[in-house]
Amino acid sequence: MMSLIALLRAVNVGGTGRLPMAELREVCRSAGFSNVRTYVQSGNVVFETDNSPAVARAALEAGLLDHCGKPVSVILRDGAAMRSLLARNPFPEAAPDKVAVLFLESEAPPDLIDRARGRASEDIVPAGCDVFIHYPDGMGRSRLRLPVMAEGTVRNLRTVAKLAELSMGQS
Repeated sequence: MMSLIALLRAVNVGGTGRLPMAELREVCRSAGFSNVRTYVQSGNVVFETDNSPAVARAALEAGLLDHCGKPVSVILRDGAAMRSLLARNPFPEAAPDKVAVLFLESEAPPDLIDRARGRASEDIVPAGCDVFIHYPDGMGRSRLRLPVMAEGTVRNLRTVAKLAELSMGQS
């Protein structure tokens, strides 16, 4: 059994992306996953599976399409990848709620920083398929836009740390 962390794109407490976490857990169980745990109402779920990450992702996306009636993008990481992100945080002195990780399916483009719009005091550090962003004035006040944000999903370091903890000893 492998433990995987699924990060759903555009799922939140209210609005058009609303998906109660109890329903998300049930979708995961119906996809054949076990030991399913969710964390906060923003589309974070940790589960165990015998399937490869690609098969697990396809099963979860199919279940979400069936449940929600529309496609829901899923990005998967394992616990080791989450723990590695925490260890590689380029902003160790910053408050964890002021540092976020943009999770992508593929490597960030080389011109990522050059294509940033609305950038003020934010620092951006690409790291393979992930992008660290330090929001010294807070995410809510930021106007930063990166073209790849439409393809990925963002979590602050507190959430990354909790997901890494939930997957401990599992992957």
